[in-house]
Amino acid sequence: MALTQDGAGDAQWAHLGAGQEVVPTPTSTLAAAFVEAVRLRGERVAMRRKQRGLWRAISWREYGTQVRQIALALIKEGVAPSDRTCILAENCPEWFYADLAVITAGGISVGIYTTNAPEQVAYVLADSGARVVFVENEEQLDKVLQVREQVPALQRIVVFDMEGLRGFADPMVISLAQFAALGAAQLGAIASQWQARIDAIAPHDTAILIYTSGTTGPPKGAMLSHANLAFQAASLNVVMPLGPSDEVLSHLPLSHIAERLLAVVRPIFNGAVVNFAESQDTVPQNIREISPTVFFGVPRIWEKFYSRATLAVQEGTPLERMAFRLALAAARRVVAIREAGARVPWWLALVYRIADLTVLYRARKLIGMERTRYVVTGAAPIAPELIRWYLALGMDMMQAYGMTETSGVASLPPPGVRRLGTVGVALPGTELRLSEAGEILVRGPHVFQGYWNKPGQSAEAVPDGWLHTGDVGTLDDDGFLRVVDRLKDIIITSGGKNVSPSEIENELKFSPYIADAVVIGDARPFLTALLMIDFDNVAKFAQNRAIPFTNYPSLCAHEDIQALIGAEVEAVNARFARVEQIKSFRLIDVQLTTQDEEFTPTLKLKRAVVNRRYRALIDDMYPGSRQPGATA
Repeated sequence: MALTQDGAGDAQWAHLGAGQEVVPTPTSTLAAAFVEAVRLRGERVAMRRKQRGLWRAISWREYGTQVRQIALALIKEGVAPSDRTCILAENCPEWFYADLAVITAGGISVGIYTTNAPEQVAYVLADSGARVVFVENEEQLDKVLQVREQVPALQRIVVFDMEGLRGFADPMVISLAQFAALGAAQLGAIASQWQARIDAIAPHDTAILIYTSGTTGPPKGAMLSHANLAFQAASLNVVMPLGPSDEVLSHLPLSHIAERLLAVVRPIFNGAVVNFAESQDTVPQNIREISPTVFFGVPRIWEKFYSRATLAVQEGTPLERMAFRLALAAARRVVAIREAGARVPWWLALVYRIADLTVLYRARKLIGMERTRYVVTGAAPIAPELIRWYLALGMDMMQAYGMTETSGVASLPPPGVRRLGTVGVALPGTELRLSEAGEILVRGPHVFQGYWNKPGQSAEAVPDGWLHTGDVGTLDDDGFLRVVDRLKDIIITSGGKNVSPSEIENELKFSPYIADAVVIGDARPFLTALLMIDFDNVAKFAQNRAIPFTNYPSLCAHEDIQALIGAEVEAVNARFARVEQIKSFRLIDVQLTTQDEEFTPTLKLKRAVVNRRYRALIDDMYPGSRQPGATA
């Protein structure tokens, strides 16, 4: 029998905010909300970017002026309502200007990942039928120029940063400064068209396309309407209210729904200040400089912070190591007692309070999160033990659940309630249900409109009014959702045992020495794993023990490192039943980055790509065993 969380779990949120609607029903479009935000906030700070070592503030008025000028230039270029315009750039104010310019001009904004190869860029441009594309710099411009013959609809390329392009001339290419100047020069009829277009936008009109990562085929453009995004923002403001005093660090790709929702959409409705990370490499430093009050990170980021903190503790004095160990032990006891729903003894509460104000506060400050009110993880599974570690550190981490097709978030833990291993309850106005097969189904005003130009796949995704997520999960009697795994990723061994690989992988990645893991075993006699080491921590381990190595591959190959990782695997095996234990492993001796095919832009390993590219390593772990699908 299918299980349903009827009533959308609204009782879990009913106590929040006297007079607030339990099920928000916003009627404003994103375009209208933006114009109103600019009018109300004026000179207040909207965003900051770091230039020449200093953080420069950008007001809402400047934000609005830039958007208006670019929108008028788009109108002059002949961009009509519902036309698609793409953006190919790293996170920066210009991304926001272009995005809101397209949306307020009645168009549909489409982000493209900067890690995409030229062929992938061509696919999104052609599939969306974009007439205009904004690109960040010479590097991204080159990608578009390489493939523009494959994109006949494309008429204009607008470049944010012209450094390195002095003397370059192409009739299709124009700088953003020149493009905005065209808009600023518009008077009369065209100038009045902008407000007219804003007024003409209906809530059900498509605002953005978010292209999925395409791990199981060509990317699909998920259509999200103004109503989808406005409803999502209103729902989140009930359960996780933000305001002008909040600070956000924009660091994940804006082509992904999570970052778009947190950094672009929500601040329009709540006024939070957005700070732009200089690059992925500087995120830890930028966090310490900004000390955000809200931070969303994917599991790989939280795993990296944990590894760095572990390394920092190891490098401390004996007294510092002992103080941290004792403080963390007391905090872990408090977390465990609270998790069990019991009362913390007064003496332990006092010890924890002292630890929290001293040792644990310094640890949070070292990370840069001493002011953080909301710490959220999502986009991929995470080990419950890692969440416990952050809770013990004094960071109230929440695990969210959602996807592009739900406009971001479908469930979140209620304030003060943490059931580790779950992703909370349905947001206000959202319904969760399990199919007979245990698949998670979602229904609500934030469920997407379908896939661009793919009516068949759209119907398959929402065949009966419920979004079929492709995830397997469980619901308890209180409506708390536990995500087991992706339906397509469940491993069925040759002995017929069903295994969730993500649970094992998360436990492996909790080790400070293991950065990533892929469990293998579908149609195989036992489970094995491909592992990536955490280079910083393993290198430090090697240096402390005078283990010689020259580079990443030589470190992976050393027998002492193999033994180190083997011990970590055995420690994880002890937590699982025999059939779920890893019988053999191999280290991937290439230090992969987001530039590599194996990773999605949100730092998830693509299981299918890893299985294909490292087939020889996998087969080596099954001597004498026929490869699944192989013929004699």
